[in-house]
Amino acid sequence: MSRRSKGRQKLDMVKIPRESNLLVTFSKRRYGIFKKASELTTLCGAEVTIIIFSPSMKVFSFGHPSVEAVIDRFLAGNPPQPSSCALQLIEAHRNARVRELNMQLAQVLILA
Repeated sequence: MSRRSKGRQKLDMVKIPRESNLLVTFSKRRYGIFKKASELTTLCGAEVTIIIFSPSMKVFSFGHPSVEAVIDRFLAGNPPQPSSCALQLIEAHRNARVRELNMQLAQVLILA
């Protein structure tokens, strides 16, 4: 007879009472959020900075291209300028979409 698990249980959002469990959970969550930020910068070319203070008041940070560069740009109010490669991709996407819409319009006019 096999034992059935309860599956993934919904947990209440309350502070973890045991210090050791809290630090382990913090470490895992920190790793996860830094990994997601890294993926965001790689896939989308975004500039990201994350600063986290641990329960033991240690500071952890992640930044691309660097924490200081992103913070300086944020404080100065200067938005990043798209690169020429990004502008080419935007233009190519726009042109492809226009061609697609023109083909749809031609089909509608033929059927009418």
